[in-house]
Amino acid sequence: MKKAIIHTEKGDMHVDFYHKDAPKTVENFIKLSEEGFYDGLTFHRVIPEFVIQGGCPQGTGVGGPGYTIDCELDGDNQYHDRGVLSMAHAGRNTGGSQFFVCHNRKNTAHLDRNHTCFGKVTTGIEVVDEIRPGDKINSIEVIED
Repeated sequence: MKKAIIHTEKGDMHVDFYHKDAPKTVENFIKLSEEGFYDGLTFHRVIPEFVIQGGCPQGTGVGGPGYTIDCELDGDNQYHDRGVLSMAHAGRNTGGSQFFVCHNRKNTAHLDRNHTCFGKVTTGIEVVDEIRPGDKINSIEVIED
């Protein structure tokens, strides 16, 4: 199974993917990561006690990879909790490259079954708390488990 390490200016976040619950979203994220799409992009949206969001090539929250993917909302892991990676979108089935990482369950539960949860930070969760607007994603490294 593939995993990822999100290398940031503030440290590394190790991610386990939800291959079973969100296979197409995971495949898309891995493809973009391996192509270097995320290298140098910023976390353009940081809301304390809610989420950190990145993956916009324009750095504004309106850009994407030039295509959209469908939401995957079924499965056992489709709930937002601390460290969960989820696909951002502008409406159902409009995600592409933007993703967010949750700060906690209390303020993100309303996102359940609306945004595709596709992984979780297993090591380096403290990095989520250190990210500020404009902090860079240096790279995302995909590794084999």
